[in-house]
Amino acid sequence: MTPAQPTGDLTEAPARSEDVDPVLHVRGLSAHVAGQQVVEHVDLDVAPVGVTALLGRNGVGKTSTIKAVLGLIGRAGEVELAGTDLVPLPTHQIVRLGIGYVPEDREVFAGLTVTDNLRLAERRGSEHRYDLVYDLFPELKQRGAQAAGTLSGGQQQMVSLARALLNDNQVLLVDEPTKGLAPKLVQEVSQVLARAAQVAPILLVEQNLQVVRELAHHAVVLTDGRSVHHGPAQEFLADDALTQRLLGVHGEGGSDPTEDHDQDRDQAGAGHTREEHTE
Repeated sequence: MTPAQPTGDLTEAPARSEDVDPVLHVRGLSAHVAGQQVVEHVDLDVAPVGVTALLGRNGVGKTSTIKAVLGLIGRAGEVELAGTDLVPLPTHQIVRLGIGYVPEDREVFAGLTVTDNLRLAERRGSEHRYDLVYDLFPELKQRGAQAAGTLSGGQQQMVSLARALLNDNQVLLVDEPTKGLAPKLVQEVSQVLARAAQVAPILLVEQNLQVVRELAHHAVVLTDGRSVHHGPAQEFLADDALTQRLLGVHGEGGSDPTEDHDQDRDQAGAGHTREEHTE
């Protein structure tokens, strides 16, 4: 496939497969926070298996796209989960339909124990996969009585991932899971996500292109709040000119070099969660 070339106009939206419908279907998604437009026009599909990567430079609206899917910020457009229209639904009903969410900055309940953090994530009517969680994260079982706020950043990320994996979800929305982690922990998180993708499909926001290369089957790229590229992830990463133009890095590179310097448009939504929305 020849990668789509970014222009001032939208690239053609991904077509539905004739054989397999996407579990998450988004068309013409726009979103706003406090009167500021943070997503302009996003089209994407998440296949019922594997990992779909949502990529782009800092500040293009990746985190805001995930929040718009969840109904955490004002939105318009089409958002369907396995054929169910999510746009008119509040966030708690959307989550009950089977969407797991791993936010960018973990958002553990610092004053509660690890075990209580997991128990709070239990969804009524869902199977609770403690066997899977403790198989993936045996350390969480050992530290069950420890306050989550005293854990290291990597351990808190384990808690955040475990909460999403605890329930029977149709799709997982995972935002920057390796952000700020040491290389060894990045590899461990990547391995966990590979296991998780066998349980439920994942829409993954990730700046580390090596992680994307290891995990993603499909890639959607945003520029200025708009989706401008859809296609196989490996083909996109192999096109050095295209990755340089859309991401500002070479395809064989790692994280976005602007990661610590750009002001994210998602900071407009800071009042909606306690995280600082840097992408």
